[in-house]
Amino acid sequence: MDSPAIPAPLDPQEQPILDRLLCTRDALLLIKQDKSSYIKSRDVLPFYEEVISEVEKLNTVRKGKDRRLVPHNRLDYVLDDCFQLISLLFLTVGRNNEAPAVYSLATTVQRLLDHLEEAGFYSSKDLISITKTLTHVHETLNRCRDAYSPALLTLLESRLDKCELLLEKLQTGLAQLSPELAPTHETLVSILRSTSAVNTRSKFSASEVNGLRDQLKKMQDSLKEGNFVGADGQPFPGQDNVKTLLERCWLWTEIVLQREGKIDQRFQDQYERLVDIRNQLDRLSVTQAWSLRETDLFGYQRKLDRIDESRVNGNFVDAEGQLADIHAQRTLLYLIRRSYAYIYALLISSEPVSEALLPVYNQLQTLKRCLLEVKESGGVANSRELYPYSMKLNSIDNMRVDGKFYVGSDIPEGQGSVNALLAECYDVVWELRAAVVDEDA
Repeated sequence: MDSPAIPAPLDPQEQPILDRLLCTRDALLLIKQDKSSYIKSRDVLPFYEEVISEVEKLNTVRKGKDRRLVPHNRLDYVLDDCFQLISLLFLTVGRNNEAPAVYSLATTVQRLLDHLEEAGFYSSKDLISITKTLTHVHETLNRCRDAYSPALLTLLESRLDKCELLLEKLQTGLAQLSPELAPTHETLVSILRSTSAVNTRSKFSASEVNGLRDQLKKMQDSLKEGNFVGADGQPFPGQDNVKTLLERCWLWTEIVLQREGKIDQRFQDQYERLVDIRNQLDRLSVTQAWSLRETDLFGYQRKLDRIDESRVNGNFVDAEGQLADIHAQRTLLYLIRRSYAYIYALLISSEPVSEALLPVYNQLQTLKRCLLEVKESGGVANSRELYPYSMKLNSIDNMRVDGKFYVGSDIPEGQGSVNALLAECYDVVWELRAAVVDEDA
């Protein structure tokens, strides 16, 4: 779980805190791994209280010390593990809109922003999504301010402040672009990412890369005296970044064609591990509604974090300390960034419904999609065509007792979301039935 390079706490007062947190983490991992029953809020909350108690003790021990001068030690990593697990467990039980649940999302956003800054290229779509997510996280914290410990809120707000500063810096970089060049910039970012995707497929396709180079050639041919110009022949302002990005695309496509998807053997092991993580997350993103338990993401997060943190001054190095070449470096970084992006997408699309109610919720989601497709295709010819939908809705409705869905004697989180979705399905059925009656009349 922990890298051997992570130092132990220097202050002896921190050791008992570390020992207790290690026990808590082990207990949280046992809950995560137990697939024999649904996770319940009462399983998670005591561990949240334990971790907060240890954070308060740690704050007392470190009071008066300059946090910037206290090196990250094993205690900090184990504490982060605990918060990550608690955050994912809150999502699993459907308590998405509470402060502990946003910890994992906030740390993932910070990772993504760090990588976008390091990469030096990103699209406005990347930043728009992250901006919306940070706004939602701020709203959640403000709403939960009186319900959760100031120690947790301070920790989250500190992380969000770092994200906001970094996001503002990235937005400033895009703001320098001429509006007329924004589509070209987006296309170049897409070409770089598409080239990296081809580069990491099991079967390399030179024709795809050459197709991307054809797009680059069209852009290159549109330049006048080396500049992107408007209809009046005048160069667009703020185009230096776009021209640099164009050169980078040419170089990267050329390198990828030369290597034909084969990475330096010294980094084959890391490459295979990262490809496996990326592919598993890709499959999860397709089957998420039916197969994802949010706590499963913890293993992927930690594997990625450890590989990412193994770099030396930002570079991957082999067993002898020799730097990776540009192809290996960019290939491994692409896989890390793509995997973090998958985790981010899975976290923001997590529904505020307990895993105990997800089977019902997913059935209603599917039913609603089918009903809307029927409505958009012109409705039904007669009310008999609605019988299968009505029967399914009634069977789900009959599962409720006093308006609530029970699992055993428990009332899982997410009742409001499931009931609202059930009501939406009934509304669509009613509209379809009313349209048939009107036509008959």
